[in-house]
Amino acid sequence: MSSVDRKHWRWAATIGIGAVLWFVPVPAGVKPHAWHLLAVFVATIASFLLRPMAMGPMVLLSLMFLAASRTIGFKQVLSGFGDSTVWLVVAAFLIAGTVQRTGFGKRVALSLVKKFGKSTLGLGYALCGAELILGPVVPSNTARGGGILAPITQSLATSLDSHPTPEKRERAGSYLTLVGSHANLIAAAMFMTGMAANPLVSKAASSVFGIEFGWGTWALGALVPGIVGLALLPLAMMKLSPPELSDTRAAQEHAGRELSEMGTWSRNQKIMGGVFMMLLVLWSTKPVHGMGTGLVAWIGVLVLLISQVDGWDDIKDNGKAWDCLVWLGGLLAMANALKDEGVVDWFARSMQAQVAGISGLTVVVVLAVIYFYSMYGFSMLTAHISALVAAFFGVALAAGAPPLVTVALLAYFSCLCACTTNYSTGPVIIYFGLGYVPVGKWFRIGFLTSLYHLAIWLGLGLAWWKVLGWW
Repeated sequence: MSSVDRKHWRWAATIGIGAVLWFVPVPAGVKPHAWHLLAVFVATIASFLLRPMAMGPMVLLSLMFLAASRTIGFKQVLSGFGDSTVWLVVAAFLIAGTVQRTGFGKRVALSLVKKFGKSTLGLGYALCGAELILGPVVPSNTARGGGILAPITQSLATSLDSHPTPEKRERAGSYLTLVGSHANLIAAAMFMTGMAANPLVSKAASSVFGIEFGWGTWALGALVPGIVGLALLPLAMMKLSPPELSDTRAAQEHAGRELSEMGTWSRNQKIMGGVFMMLLVLWSTKPVHGMGTGLVAWIGVLVLLISQVDGWDDIKDNGKAWDCLVWLGGLLAMANALKDEGVVDWFARSMQAQVAGISGLTVVVVLAVIYFYSMYGFSMLTAHISALVAAFFGVALAAGAPPLVTVALLAYFSCLCACTTNYSTGPVIIYFGLGYVPVGKWFRIGFLTSLYHLAIWLGLGLAWWKVLGWW
């Protein structure tokens, strides 16, 4: 099939999915225009998988169709672009761009490798340590994992004479790739600022349960299971994908040489580090000063601009940030409309009937597992969160589930579930693209890693939340 034929097929499949839902009989209890809104939303999510066009244009196309067909009003179409969550995500991408340009993130990661890189296992722990340190303050897992650590992982593997070929990939590259990609997801789960779309979960928690699952609460709940998950990950990957090479002092020397070439800390790197400390302090002390996460992030952006660490041209040229504004704002507008029009409540009532008679905590666990493995059908964490998290919160609320445990499980699983496939999120796609892990192996280890996460977060996690009094 030619590339043109494949594109036509993708368009036909995307439109077909929306058309089928649009014209099927509307279920009882749902308004016709609300059902049509759902049809367009589902087709939009499907387009993220089928990729007939980039996400931004597809979201715009869906929004304009909704407005032109009078399914929702034009003001509703634009409502998502004024949301504070969307602008937090834009700020996250802008800060991430500065992290890369200043070399701050690379310096931190190389320093860890230099200190811990005597063995392959030590390198695995260095990658986990870099994720843990950068996770709270680099609010984009793609920038952190794909932009900073994946290139370092590749250079480390190459320095160990491990290349993406059948003969050389198991020497060290396969192991390091898997540790790096899965450590990225754990760090993303541990902090509200660890992944750009995490605040969407907090927003949904506030909307459905009326509770604030902010930066401090998020980090506290993830503290024990997250640290344990990171601490055991390099050992787990040693069993799942054992490297042929154990002595990696050459990589340690390589990191040392790169650090020497970088020289002393530059002015911009020092300011970047100071801004990160400021962000971390302000994000973790919100109850004291009352400033929202988005406002704090934009203060950081302005400090970088005023201090000339970043220039306005750099901000303007950050295509990922402004592309994100388009598709995330559009998705949020559709998600909000689905809730306002009663579609989410209808789905919650339908699910509630299926779990009637089951205790609240059991419902949470069942819903969390379903939510986790539904990621197989998504190619982006943000789309997964936008499509499902509010509805699952609604079902749990109706079943009388403990609110904090419900929010915690779905919040952390919103990132951890990306372990399942090689197309789940930006950094995973980048790590997979290094070529050290074949597709079949990635899926096999991804499923085994999912069991690893479920064991830790449904075991140790629930015990920790019991200590915290969350249930």
